[in-house]
Amino acid sequence: MRFLFWRLLPALLIGLLLLAGATEYAVARPSRRTADIRYVPATDSAYHPKRHQLDVYAPKEAAPALRPVVVFIHGGNWDSGSKEFYSFIGRRLAKQGVVAVILNYRLAPQVQVPQMADDCARAVIWTTEHIREFGGDPQRIFVMGHSAGGGLAALLAADDALFQRRGLARNPVRGAVLDDPAGLDMYDYLRRMQYPNDAQYLVPFGKDPAGWQQTSALYHLTAHTPPMVMLIGGETYPSISSSSARFRQRLTALGHSPRYTVLPGKKHIPMVLQLYWQHNIVYQQLLVLVGQRAE
Repeated sequence: MRFLFWRLLPALLIGLLLLAGATEYAVARPSRRTADIRYVPATDSAYHPKRHQLDVYAPKEAAPALRPVVVFIHGGNWDSGSKEFYSFIGRRLAKQGVVAVILNYRLAPQVQVPQMADDCARAVIWTTEHIREFGGDPQRIFVMGHSAGGGLAALLAADDALFQRRGLARNPVRGAVLDDPAGLDMYDYLRRMQYPNDAQYLVPFGKDPAGWQQTSALYHLTAHTPPMVMLIGGETYPSISSSSARFRQRLTALGHSPRYTVLPGKKHIPMVLQLYWQHNIVYQQLLVLVGQRAE
């Protein structure tokens, strides 16, 4: 889980977008972006003016029924990243008939993972309350994330308490797409401390093993966990490969049939960069999950 490349991700994404600027303009035309929506009240003691914002991307074309919704959570080693780098995901999803929500959340060292997860849950709750205004169906909300965002997406889908403590009797997440997810089992990872610089993760996850387990989606899975789609890079970090395999095994033992795909030759960063292209395998499997495409 050595994410040195995260420092290069903004430059890589900017270069990709500049090279494909004409294509991005063409794709933007069918979609409508509403930017910098506040999902936490400014009067809240936890409020952060930049990190408690989200963008909504909706298809411009009218539809006879409400559309499925995907909430995307960015990665960044739990201490970096921004929704601004991922407009292309919002555009691609909207072009394919999905209402997309791309969010910011607070980062380490200002907060730890429990607060990040709470931010993401509050963004999902905002979505349940407001997404009809953008043509989205509040009964069909799915989450998606890459790397640290994949771990947070899995936690949202699996840990009902994140929503119960915010007053929701039922978890509104109907499924999750995990793109090379990190942090699925930080309890095991931090006990081992087998890679250089692993002590850095004690900043976002703290030093209490009980906290590591509480913020690891693996330990919240039940027979009622919603469907999961997992895509893993064939050349990703060993810790992501091993924890994803254990996550899949746990889901299977609970009676689920998670869709699990290993993409040969793919490293960790290309697993999110490939989302620039509309017809890649991640979107193909996502559209099946949300009901926009037949199996």
